[in-house]
This record gives sequence, structure tokens and C-alpha cells, in this order.
Amino acid sequence: MRLWSLHPKYLDSVGLVALWREALLAQKVLEGKTKGYRNHPQLIRFKNTRDPLLYIGTYLYHIHLEAKRRRYKFDASKIKKFSSEIERIPVKRGQVEYEFAHLLRKLEKRNRERYEELKEHSEIEVNPVFCVIEGGIEDWEVLISRRKD
Repeated sequence: MRLWSLHPKYLDSVGLVALWREALLAQKVLEGKTKGYRNHPQLIRFKNTRDPLLYIGTYLYHIHLEAKRRRYKFDASKIKKFSSEIERIPVKRGQVEYEFAHLLRKLEKRNRERYEELKEHSEIEVNPVFCVIEGGIEDWEVLISRRKD
């Protein structure tokens, strides 16, 4: 599961569809409607909010807006609740940079055109549910160098 901190506008179509599905799964996990993924590290930042369902729903809402901008048909009725009036979740700048580099590696293999559009990009926006703060990679991130393949 990858719940990108990045704004969904950076994702290619494959990535955006995958993010939508994974965020819907995360919503089910936070509702207690699934046995798997309950302790997934990507969920920590949502679990640590005052209302995890509101925050994951707002995260989903921003994915939906990007899909709508691209004229995709993501079913917004699947979002349990959302609000534009929430306190944003902090995410460290190092995390955002790590995720952007990770996305570029994926795009270089999967969507060369999108990779070329983004590879020189320097101002990285995040999903509007987040705000960027100074710092390195988040403790919950499973670094590629630490993964067992």
C-alpha cells in the first residue's frame, strides 16, 4: 500500500487508479471492516488524527478531484466523509522528496513521457490534506534499501 503524500496530479493514470483503490482500502481498514493492513505503516498518520475517517475521506476527496479533472469516473459516493475545513497533517520535506524520487523511478520504467515532464520539477506539492514541515524521511516509511525482496 502506498498512500502518497504527493499531490495526485503527479501520478500517471496507472498510479492514480492504484492510489484510489489503495486509499479506499485504507478507509475500510480505518472503519474496522477488514482484517488485513490494520498495522500498515502508511496508516499511522491518519490514525494519529482526531478523526481518521474524516482525514482519509478528505485525502480520497482530493484524489477524486484530480480524477474528475482528468475526466475519469471515480465514484465519490464511496467516500464516507470529508471536509475542506480540517487542520492539515504535517509531512516532512524529506519524506516528500523521497516519495517524489520514488515516483520518478516508477515513471521512468512505466511512463517515460510523464517521467520526462516531471524529472526537472523542483517545487513539489502535496495532497491538500497535508502541509510540509522541515525534516527528513518519516519514521513510518519503509525505505527501499531496507525492503526484503
